[in-house]
Amino acid sequence: MADKEIPKPDTRKMPTGIASLDPVMEGGIPPGSVVLLLSDIGAGSAEFVYSSIMSLSRAGNKETDEDLVFPESIRYITVTRRNEDVRREISLSFHHDLVESIDRVRFEDLSRVYFDNTVVPTDWYSKGDIIARMQQRTSRDMLAFLSETLASGTENSLVVLDSFTDLATQAVGKGRWEELMAYMRGIQRVSKQWNTTFYLPLTRGILDVRNEREIADIADAVILFRWEESTAARRQRIMYFEKFRGLMPHLEERDLVKFAVRISSATGFEVSNIRVVV
Repeated sequence: MADKEIPKPDTRKMPTGIASLDPVMEGGIPPGSVVLLLSDIGAGSAEFVYSSIMSLSRAGNKETDEDLVFPESIRYITVTRRNEDVRREISLSFHHDLVESIDRVRFEDLSRVYFDNTVVPTDWYSKGDIIARMQQRTSRDMLAFLSETLASGTENSLVVLDSFTDLATQAVGKGRWEELMAYMRGIQRVSKQWNTTFYLPLTRGILDVRNEREIADIADAVILFRWEESTAARRQRIMYFEKFRGLMPHLEERDLVKFAVRISSATGFEVSNIRVVV
């Protein structure tokens, strides 16, 4: 009996859509990666996400290169913010030409479930008469509801979970950290089955260092956005690859780990100067 042929691993990449960055990563991100975007406040992670989804929504599902795979859908899931607020922020931040295809992104708002388990008054986040709101009010678990949301239409996709900071701080406050970490390990596992990439934005310095590092350990990739002082005493946004499974060896052998970046309304997030780390 002939031995079964072992299937070759899929080596295609999913572009981030950031033209100045994808060539550095040999085309983009391995599909099915859980990417932690760990950022100082205002250091560029939001603009990275916005630029990525704007560019990919314009590209659509193009197979222009056999080594590249574009997401079949883009889902932007908010935990505490309204969809309208996110879309408005994107529209105010960038030129119309960049934003024109944003309607192809599927925005989903889970804030009602999040706030139902807080002391926030119901009429601050939910419309309708008082009886209807009381009937809609639920004590359902946020992670269970998120699972239901992800259950349909998530294969071969890009999913942005905005923001993972909100889920993490709520879990710490209610003593449910272990549950959240188990859930994140589940996402890390199922992302490979679905061939779906996840962006998880997390603000630096809010969680304890131990909690922050545990999240980073589970993720497939950790991209760090931070502020640094330049020689001219001017603040500069810097981006690091702290970790990237399946990609880090290629970056390190070329010493491409640390980058200076700029943000423009006309072009979005850009790598402006590649800093070689010696």
